[in-house]
Amino acid sequence: MRNLIKSGLWGVVPLIVATSCTSRLPDYDATGTFEATEVTVSSEVAGKLLRMDAEEGVRLKVGEEIALVDTVQLYLKKLQLEANIKSVENQRPDLAKQIAVTKQQLTTAKRERDRAENLWKMDAGNRKQLDDWEAQIALLDRQLVAQESSLTNSSNSLTEQGNSLSAQIAQIEDQLKRCRVLSPVEGVVLAKYAEAGELATVGRPLFKVGEVDQMYLRAYITSEQLADIKIGDKVTVYADYGNSESKAYPGVVTWISDQSEFTPKTILTKDERANLVYAVKVSVRNDGMLKIGMYGGIRKSKDE
Repeated sequence: MRNLIKSGLWGVVPLIVATSCTSRLPDYDATGTFEATEVTVSSEVAGKLLRMDAEEGVRLKVGEEIALVDTVQLYLKKLQLEANIKSVENQRPDLAKQIAVTKQQLTTAKRERDRAENLWKMDAGNRKQLDDWEAQIALLDRQLVAQESSLTNSSNSLTEQGNSLSAQIAQIEDQLKRCRVLSPVEGVVLAKYAEAGELATVGRPLFKVGEVDQMYLRAYITSEQLADIKIGDKVTVYADYGNSESKAYPGVVTWISDQSEFTPKTILTKDERANLVYAVKVSVRNDGMLKIGMYGGIRKSKDE
């Protein structure tokens, strides 16, 4: 030992001892790290960010408005479309008024035809007058049908134009809603990617929110352990705080991978010789102490 002190190697001894201690496997059936469901919220429209209230660590509610993209141009376009709809409606023909004259002429012609027919029956008139009024009535009938058809087609065309404009307004209203960026889940802001005043583009990430109330321990088991664990099993989850401090939580196995993978370098297994492992996810209710990336382990009761 004196030689070590003299040679300046005294500081190496604790390192060697510590390394030898951590090389022992913990008394867990599997180990891993805690994670949460993370949602990256992106902009669905392009424009200037007028407001951006997301701050890292802030808790959000479902549907809470976090950011606002400039809506001026969209709103002006909506006003223009609404004005176009009014213009289209003003062009719509009044069918009753448009054919009123022709109907009146037809009524007059039928009355004169009846008069000419009565005169002809009393030998007070000639057949030609009756035939002329019959021809006039037939002509007015055709004109009335043509007018009604033309006016109906014009009205239908205007209706289609109005429907098209209404659909465009609905699209604008949908885009206006998308300008208001809402939190899709209840959770905590994990990262913020934009600030107010910056230009938002479609698909640009604005912030990331994590559902930290329900955490998951992603642990790894060997092929020999697959027979002893199944989805729905209740296990005990231990959060490793370091310095031999841990806290136990009840957990439920919610997922077991169908494919094996090479053991991650940061993960210890019960069998050091295992090269291939299977990932499992254990659901844990967070009491506020669990953090994303924290190490932990699971232990399955022997009687299960």
